[in-house]
Amino acid sequence: MAEAYPWQDSLWQQMAGRAQHAHAYLLHGPAGIGKRALAERLMARLLCQRPVGLDACGQCKSCMLLAAGSHPDNYVLEPEEADKGIKVDQVRDLVSFIVQTAQLGGRKVVLVEPVEAMNINAANALLKSLEEPSGNTVLLLVSHQPSRLLPTVKSRCVQQACPLPSEEMSLRWLEQALPECALEERLELLALAAGSPLMAVSLHAQGVREQRALVVEGVKKLIKQQQSPTQLAESAWKDIPLLLLFDWFCDWSHLILRYQLTQDEEGLGLSDMRKVVQYLAQKSSQDKVLAMQDWVLAQRQKVMSKANLNRVLLLEALLVQWAGLPGQG
Repeated sequence: MAEAYPWQDSLWQQMAGRAQHAHAYLLHGPAGIGKRALAERLMARLLCQRPVGLDACGQCKSCMLLAAGSHPDNYVLEPEEADKGIKVDQVRDLVSFIVQTAQLGGRKVVLVEPVEAMNINAANALLKSLEEPSGNTVLLLVSHQPSRLLPTVKSRCVQQACPLPSEEMSLRWLEQALPECALEERLELLALAAGSPLMAVSLHAQGVREQRALVVEGVKKLIKQQQSPTQLAESAWKDIPLLLLFDWFCDWSHLILRYQLTQDEEGLGLSDMRKVVQYLAQKSSQDKVLAMQDWVLAQRQKVMSKANLNRVLLLEALLVQWAGLPGQG
C-alpha cells in the first residue's frame, strides 16, 4: 500500500470519495510532496474488488496481484532510465494496452510519471487515448512541471493541484522521518527542498548539506580568485547533480537582483551565501545581473529537459559569468 501523507487527507477524501471518476486526472505540484504515492493509492482503490471505506482492502485478488506487480489491468509508464525521456514506442505499447478489455472484469488503471518526460511525438501519441480511452479506463498522470506539458494534454484531463504542506506539518513529519537530525538541520533541509518534505529526505540521503557547503566554499574562492572556473567544474563539484547546482545559482542570482532593488536583508534566504549575495549586489551592474540570470534560467531549462549537455563546459561557462559579475563593465 502506498504511504498516506497527512497533508493529503482532504485531497484524498475528495478524490477517493467520488461516485464517478474522470477518464484522466493530472496530479500536479512541486516535486517531493507525495504525488506518486497519492496516484498509487488511488490506483489501488480504483482496482480493488472490495474497498474498505475510501481505501483498497489490500486482501482481494486484485490487491494481491497489484502488490506483486502482476496485475493484468494495471500499467505504469515511466522513463526506462533515470533522467531520460519517455519514448514514443513506450506510449504506443501503452495505447495497445488501453484498447484491450479488462481481464478481471473491472477497470484498467494507467499511471504515467512524470508526464513531462514525454517528448512532443510521445505526447501526441497519447492524445486520442486521453480523450477517448477504451472501456472503463482511468489514466493518472503525475507532473512536477505542468508548464512543460502540451495544452492539448492538459485540456483532456481533470487537473488536480496537490498541496505543499505547511512548514509546521512538514517539520512534524520530518521529525519522524529523520529522527537523527536536529531541528536546525531539518529546517535547513526543508529550505533547500523548497518546502517539499519528501525532497528534504532525499536530499539528506545524498548528503546535500555537505554538497552545498562545498559549492558555497567554491564560489567564495572563485570570487576571491583563489580557484578557477575550470578547477571547480572539472573536479571539486563532479559528484553534485547538475540540476541541484543550477537550482542554487538560479536562486542566488534572484537574491542578488532582489537585494539590488530592495536592500532587504530579511529576504536573503539561508545565511551561508548572505555575504556573497550582498557583495555581488553592491559590486555588479543590474544589467549584468539580469543578463546572467536570463542565461542561468535558459541553461537550467535545458538541464530539466534532459538535453545532452557537456557538464564540464556548462559549469565552466556558468562560473566564468559569476567570476565576471563584480565591476561595472
